[in-house]
Amino acid sequence: MSSNTGDLVADFFCGSGTTLAVAEKLGRKWIGCDLGRFAIHTSRKRMIDVQRQLKQDGKPYRAFEILNLGKYERQYFSGINPNLSEEEKVKLSIQKEEQYLHLILQAYKAERVLQMQPFHGRRGKTVIVVGPLDAPVTQAIVHEAVDACKKQQISKLDILGFDFEMGLLPYEVDKAREKGVRLQLQYIPRDVFDKRAVEKGQVTFYDVAYVEIKPHVEGTKAWVELTDFGVFYRQDDDAEKIKKLKNNSSKVIVKEGRVVKVSKDKHGVVNEDVLTKQWSDWIDYWAVDFDFFTRAETVRILENGVERDVFTGNYLFENEWQSFRTRKDRSLEMQSAAYEYPHAGRTYTIAVKVIDIFGNDTTKVVEVKT
Repeated sequence: MSSNTGDLVADFFCGSGTTLAVAEKLGRKWIGCDLGRFAIHTSRKRMIDVQRQLKQDGKPYRAFEILNLGKYERQYFSGINPNLSEEEKVKLSIQKEEQYLHLILQAYKAERVLQMQPFHGRRGKTVIVVGPLDAPVTQAIVHEAVDACKKQQISKLDILGFDFEMGLLPYEVDKAREKGVRLQLQYIPRDVFDKRAVEKGQVTFYDVAYVEIKPHVEGTKAWVELTDFGVFYRQDDDAEKIKKLKNNSSKVIVKEGRVVKVSKDKHGVVNEDVLTKQWSDWIDYWAVDFDFFTRAETVRILENGVERDVFTGNYLFENEWQSFRTRKDRSLEMQSAAYEYPHAGRTYTIAVKVIDIFGNDTTKVVEVKT
C-alpha cells in the first residue's frame, strides 16, 4: 500500500509468495526470502504462473533468479586473511578445517574420528567422509573411500558434500556395491550454518539424485526430452513410524526407496499405497536454460571506497522453459518446447534443472551443436 509502481518491495519471510505475486501484478520490483526450501519452491511456481498470465494479457514482467545463500556462507566460512604470514595461514586453515568437520558431523549426528583416514566420522557402523568446503566431491574421493572400506572390511559408507562431480550416480554406487560397500552420497544442506537448527537436530541431509536427458537438434532449433530421474532416498525409522501410527490415521513415509502412504484402519490393519510408481513421479518441477554459461553471476563489493563487480565463479540459470505440477493439475510434460538459436554451426550449452517432490534440485548440463 505504501509503494509506487517501479518501487522495490521486500518480504524476508515470503511463505507461499503472496507479497511477491501482488508486487509483480502491480508493477513493483521485489525480493523474497525464506529459510524453508518448500516456501521458495512454492513461491517460484506461483511467480511463474503470475508471469504466464501477465504474458497472456500482454502486460510487462521481469525475469527472476533464485539464489542459494548457503554458498556465500561457505565462502565466508572458508575465508582466510591474505595478510597473515604463511605459518599463520596454515595454522588457521587447519583450525577452520576442524571447525568445518565438527559442524557437519554434529549436524549429521555423527562422532568425529581421527585415526581412520580417509574417514572423518562414524555413525553407528557407518563411516563418513565429509567433502571439501569449496569444491565438489570427485570420483577420486569416492574411490579412495570405497577402497579403504574394502581394505578395512567396512560395509557402510556415507559421503557428504555440498556439490558432487557429474556422473557419480548411479555408476559409482553400483560399483561400490560390487565391492561389498553400501555407498550413500548425501547433500550437505545450507541449514548446517543455522546454529539453532543444528542444536535442535532439525538439519536434514538428502540423497544425491541423477537425471538423464536427451537433446534434439534440427537446424538451429533444439528441444530437450527428460528420459530418466533416479533418487535413493531412505528413512531408517520407517518400521517405527508405522508401529506408532494410530488407528484411523495415515502417514506418508519413505520405504525401500519409494514414497508410501501408510494407513491404519479402526481395527489396526495396515495398508500401504505406493505413491512413486515410476521415475517421473519423483519430479515436481523441471526447467531448461538453453544457453547456459552466458550469464555470469557477479556480486558488487565496496573496496577502499570504490564499488566493483566481482565474478563469483557461478552462472545464472534462466528458466527459459519449465513444466511443473500444481494441486489442480498433477500432469508433467516430459519434453520441452523448441528453442531457436541465433546462429548455425555453433556449440551451445543446455542446462536442465529438476526439482523433486522433497524440494531438492539436480542439474544436468549438455552441449549441442546447431
